Amino acid sequence: MGLALEHAAAAARREPADVPIGALVVDEHGAVIARAANRREADEDPTAHAEILALREAARIRGRWNLTGCTLVVTLEPCTMCAGAIVLARIARVVVGAPDPKAGAAGSLYDLVREPRLNHRVELTDGVRAAECGDLLRAFFRARRGR
Repeated sequence: MGLALEHAAAAARREPADVPIGALVVDEHGAVIARAANRREADEDPTAHAEILALREAARIRGRWNLTGCTLVVTLEPCTMCAGAIVLARIARVVVGAPDPKAGAAGSLYDLVREPRLNHRVELTDGVRAAECGDLLRAFFRARRGR
């Protein structure tokens, strides 16, 4: 989670600044194979969430879309788009930092990653360094509001 937090913080420092969310994909041997931070503002792309970018990079590196056995580590609970991509990529496990009660789709608002009607379910570990992940987001939005 520390590496994901570093990438999240870097997103906030970029121009244009992005919401500080970082993600990485770890293979079944514990090696980090992909890392990303939000790039929605930088790329002017509504799908450029950290999770999506990390999944794309991991698939490119592995040479296949199926990421069975991999773990996704992310600083904020995935939204519905990202949770759907996680399931479709066959990610084995997701490690989440802060919950997202307004848009979270891994247990807060929805639970797509463990939806029994889908063809794949993901193991979920949440609350990892949640205070640090949440503090980074709160500081970013406080600065944007000018307080």
